[in-house]
Amino acid sequence: MRKLYFLVLFIFPIFLLAQEKGKEDKRKSLVKTAEQKAKEQAQKAPYTAYKIISVDRDTTLVDTTLSIKKEYDYNYLRKDIFGLMPFPNEGQTYNTLDFGLNEFNPYPEFGFKAKHFNYLDVKDIKYYSVATPLTELYFKTVMEQGQNVDALITMNTSERFNFSIAFKGLRSLGKYINQLSSTGNFRFTVSYYTKNKKYYSNFHYTGQDLLNGENGGLTTLQDFESEDQAFVNRPRLQVFLTDAKSFLKGKRFFLDHSFRINSKDASNNLYITHQLNYEHKFFEYNQATLNSQIGTAPNVVEFKRFGDVTSASVTSINDHSRYDRLYNKVGAIFENKTLGKFQFFIENFNYKYFYKLVQTVDGFTYPNQIKATINSIGGQYEYRKNKWNGKVLLSNSISTQAFRNFDATLDYKINDKNAIAFQYQNISKLPNLNYILNQSSFKSYNWLNSFNNEKINTFKVAANTQWVKASAQFTNLNDYLYFQDKAQITNQQLVAPHQYASTINYLSINVAKEFKYKKWALDNTFLYQQVTQKEAILNVPDLTFRSTVYFSTDVFKKAMFLQTGITINYFTKYFANDYNPIIGEFFVQNQKQIGDFPLLDFFVNARVKQTRIYLKAEHFNSSFTGNTYYSAPNIPFHDFMIRFGLVWNFFQ
Repeated sequence: MRKLYFLVLFIFPIFLLAQEKGKEDKRKSLVKTAEQKAKEQAQKAPYTAYKIISVDRDTTLVDTTLSIKKEYDYNYLRKDIFGLMPFPNEGQTYNTLDFGLNEFNPYPEFGFKAKHFNYLDVKDIKYYSVATPLTELYFKTVMEQGQNVDALITMNTSERFNFSIAFKGLRSLGKYINQLSSTGNFRFTVSYYTKNKKYYSNFHYTGQDLLNGENGGLTTLQDFESEDQAFVNRPRLQVFLTDAKSFLKGKRFFLDHSFRINSKDASNNLYITHQLNYEHKFFEYNQATLNSQIGTAPNVVEFKRFGDVTSASVTSINDHSRYDRLYNKVGAIFENKTLGKFQFFIENFNYKYFYKLVQTVDGFTYPNQIKATINSIGGQYEYRKNKWNGKVLLSNSISTQAFRNFDATLDYKINDKNAIAFQYQNISKLPNLNYILNQSSFKSYNWLNSFNNEKINTFKVAANTQWVKASAQFTNLNDYLYFQDKAQITNQQLVAPHQYASTINYLSINVAKEFKYKKWALDNTFLYQQVTQKEAILNVPDLTFRSTVYFSTDVFKKAMFLQTGITINYFTKYFANDYNPIIGEFFVQNQKQIGDFPLLDFFVNARVKQTRIYLKAEHFNSSFTGNTYYSAPNIPFHDFMIRFGLVWNFFQ
């Protein structure tokens, strides 16, 4: 009976098709003719109609090509992470190898900087203008039990109104004990301009949360480095903290808009501008078990990893820090099409950094909040014409809390293949707020300080030529703020803020060059850094480099573009900063050096239409080059693993 049923299902449709054979010439063919294909192609919007716009209104185009740069950008942060050393689980923090990646804002910020690598700031939010609805899907596998997805959809309801909605989510259990990462970044943007183009506005809202299990690193590095097969299963390695976690949450409303006073765009124009930024942030550190342990029964040693608690009634840790800020900037711009743009502005910055209660420890009272209003005035000149692009900004506080910021950039485009850029910044920065005040149930993590402004002078020059890409940076630091461990007991961390009274001079030279021969290419990036200081406060590796040899070709009658190769990352040994989960910051240490190990990755990437497919064997040399690879002094980098994923664009 079953065979008869199958026969009927299989033969009956063929019979029907045979009966309709005479009508075939009356139906439309499913195979498109060359004329139909040409007509559809002509109706498609050009790629220049899909624009990505920054907060400074610089425009780039949506790019669906596959290149070595796309390989470097295919990671959790969605950008090239050369100069950063990832922690072993996706969604954790990064150790900074390249000090030049740091950016400085004159205003006092929340702090907890190690938690902010995946926290999207104003400059990270993009706006769009698209001819048809655009969707981008990013997917990548993680270390264990989870995935990383970033989905974006944007559309123009008219030529002048665009909105976008995006969400990036991650869950990864990790290979070690208590290493879970669970994060979410929601973004919503709106862009609009009037028909006469007198009014322009960009608005965005972000809601972000980043949860990390904090294991504090390995208690016994010898177990890891010995390559004992008993510890190949990484959960067998003992960690300092088995139930601690940190949580950063934030939401932001941002509006940037301008209005042209004169009715028509002319050689002379006058604009009124306004920028508003309201943001709330919340940081929590939770630790259910106060003491840490080393060893196994009956030889267990129990100790206090972060010192004593504030009172005997404290049986678990649940520290909370909160931050609110409201920033307004109002300005007027006079634009002359020949001379450039002249802007004058006033800024108002209100902040409140606070805890739930006033806290008294050993007779000293720590307040529950710091709040202030900072007003400043400034001006900016911008010139863009022909091959020149320059900008000069000067702002200065007129409130009790003084700061200044002078920033000048100049770009010159020699021709389509060669350009040179200069930048100079002189900034007097107010200290981040977690340097000033911190409350905790751990006694040693309470402080109230009064620090001087950090003084930072930076000069940069960059050349982007057809022969080589090169850049150099010189930075002079005075009153540099940092965290340092003051513990005198082994395996204890008592981290506190300090200010360096002497001068630090930092120099870096970055050179990048790609060599191509037929379908083969060799891409190299070298970073040299040198620091002059009386004490080892600012520590970086002398040499960091990345080299990729790869092969590119079209396959399957050019239906697919294939790219495959091997990448090596390396940095020399140095006293890398260690990580403290209570304050979400890196701190200076001089006990253990890391580095001098290669990280080898093998990748096979492909592009089919608007889809880029990625397959990578990460750190495939881990089993034969020794267990000396660390992201921080007691936190190993991850072992060999195979990961894959894709980035897929839909244009309709």
